[in-house]
Amino acid sequence: MSRNDATTRIAQVFSGTFAHSTPNAALEILENCMLGVDDEGKIAFIEKDPDVDSLSKIRGFDASEIIKLDKYEFLMPGMVDTHIHASQYSYTGTALDLPLLEWLNTYTFPVEAQYKDLDFANNIYTKVVRRTLKNGTTTACYFATIHTDASLLLGELADKFGQRALVGKVCMDCNSAVPHYKESPDECKAETDRFIIELLKKEYSHVKPVVTPRFAPSCSASLLSELGEIANNNNLHIQSHISENKQEVDIVKKLFQDCKSYTDVYLKHNLLTNKTVMAHGCYLTDEELKIFHERGSAISHCPNSNISICSGILNVRNVLNHKVKLGLGTDVAGGYSPSILDAIRRALDTSKVLTIQDPDHQTLTFEEAFRLATLGGSEALSLDDQIGNFVVGKDFDALRVNVCVPGGPIDLFPGEGPKVILEKFLNLGDDRNITEVYVAGRRVVPFWNT
Repeated sequence: MSRNDATTRIAQVFSGTFAHSTPNAALEILENCMLGVDDEGKIAFIEKDPDVDSLSKIRGFDASEIIKLDKYEFLMPGMVDTHIHASQYSYTGTALDLPLLEWLNTYTFPVEAQYKDLDFANNIYTKVVRRTLKNGTTTACYFATIHTDASLLLGELADKFGQRALVGKVCMDCNSAVPHYKESPDECKAETDRFIIELLKKEYSHVKPVVTPRFAPSCSASLLSELGEIANNNNLHIQSHISENKQEVDIVKKLFQDCKSYTDVYLKHNLLTNKTVMAHGCYLTDEELKIFHERGSAISHCPNSNISICSGILNVRNVLNHKVKLGLGTDVAGGYSPSILDAIRRALDTSKVLTIQDPDHQTLTFEEAFRLATLGGSEALSLDDQIGNFVVGKDFDALRVNVCVPGGPIDLFPGEGPKVILEKFLNLGDDRNITEVYVAGRRVVPFWNT
């Protein structure tokens, strides 16, 4: 497998074991392989059991510069966080004692209102981008706040540290317990337009805007319509929340009585497209999932948050059976961990709870959770033509994992092969095991000079 382009040269070559997913295989492990990355950061070739001398001559690289992975190292695709509130990072790991709507009014809105202070925003946004990158999140779909300048700052920081990101200026014009933390529909439209124009003007390689109505209860019908028009006129991504907890679903029914369901609210306002990702979806009906499939819209599964603030349990198997695009989200700070490794573990735990309740339920496998964290996330964000697995022509977004890093959390024993090593990393590993992170061929972790 190779990419032939006379205008590019081979910048890096890796040799060893690679683990990734394909549309047909939740896990594919490639041993004794060689992968080349060109100077545009794209995968130029992948060769199994290569003749190194011959390949180096054909592809034009020096065999002495091959990066050889050790026995207990492997490369895997970068992980994709399809739903994270960067603005909530300061209280991650706390404030998990209230249900969703009380939680928002008591903790979230008062903190998010502070982001009009750019020094405050810079401190927290710098930390969340660095933390997620260290934990292997090469792509993040971020909620910011209603503040345009602070949201633009988040995009600037993601670009500075090399993270691939969708950044959303939050839109909300009603039902906030903090009176000054909302905008009028006209203000929201004007500031959303400004945010999009200014962010696109920066021409960041891997940071783009995403239209972000917070969720239906905090948005008027007129605002939702405006945002649907903005997104569709500019072919932009859309993100929001849907059916996270029962109280929220009941409120939506009362607020939007002309709509048949929560999904119908977004559908009627042109906010369900093939570039839409909706977080949670715990209480979506089969009919609503059918609409998601027909529209090509995606769901972000946020199992830590679903459990931590007692919102609900998503039946992932049912979502997958309806052929709805699905990725994983940390949902910081409703979820207490900024690591997608945690999302993998909580997704498996949630699936096992459903199996305890119903022995006929088909439990998720660790291989399937691995795919959700990588290729599934790229599909959910409609970026799977660029990232998600090791395919020639895609960007090289990757993690170099060492399960035997000194002082690390994993012990190995004789006879354990690559599949067992990967499973141990997914269940036991942490940022210490992620020794290098690459986004579009650029090594962004370790941070070195930034």
